[in-house]
Amino acid sequence: MNQRILVILPHPDDEAFGASGTLAKYIHNGAQVTYACLTLGEMGRNMGFPPFANRVTLPEFRKKELEEACEAIGIQDVRMLGFHDKTIEFEDPQLLDGRIDDLLEELNPSLVITFYPGHAVHPDHDATGAAVIRTIGRLPKDRRPVVHCIAFANNHEQVIGKADIINDVKDFMTQKMAAIGAHRSQFQAAELVGSKKLKDKEIAERFGTERFWTYKFDS
Repeated sequence: MNQRILVILPHPDDEAFGASGTLAKYIHNGAQVTYACLTLGEMGRNMGFPPFANRVTLPEFRKKELEEACEAIGIQDVRMLGFHDKTIEFEDPQLLDGRIDDLLEELNPSLVITFYPGHAVHPDHDATGAAVIRTIGRLPKDRRPVVHCIAFANNHEQVIGKADIINDVKDFMTQKMAAIGAHRSQFQAAELVGSKKLKDKEIAERFGTERFWTYKFDS
């Protein structure tokens, strides 16, 4: 069991689909989780359904949604690092890596969860994962935490193979669906489950498994 887990993702809601069930399960089993969210997703296109936010107010809404999602999961330590949405790939690597290194030094996690660089669709996802891998890769081998990566780009399995970590999170669907639902400016129920109400079994089949790839460092 990983007792200290550090999650590093760029946007509010990144945690909800890919890792919320896994994190709820870890927390249930006694792990301490810190979520470092690089941005507030302030450049997101969605403003609610129907719109209730605008470009000025969206960051505050997304901050509150992130806090609500983390509360649903059980995450008590949330760090908002203040980087700007859609610019992670252009950030000064020294600054970005330094913030990540500070977290690693402070928390000494046994597990880090992030995106698999190059296989996570959004430039912010890929840049975040690359910074995490780059920073951890500089550590001595005996000080590196295990890194579990989220990947979902088209044809990613053809390049990196199948996930080696498959977590059954069906017992934590209440937490997961509450975390997803908390990000109400970005999603609505029909978008998630279709126009008809799904039964609990159907929801579990669709959302009840989370997959990760253990990153293999070259040296």
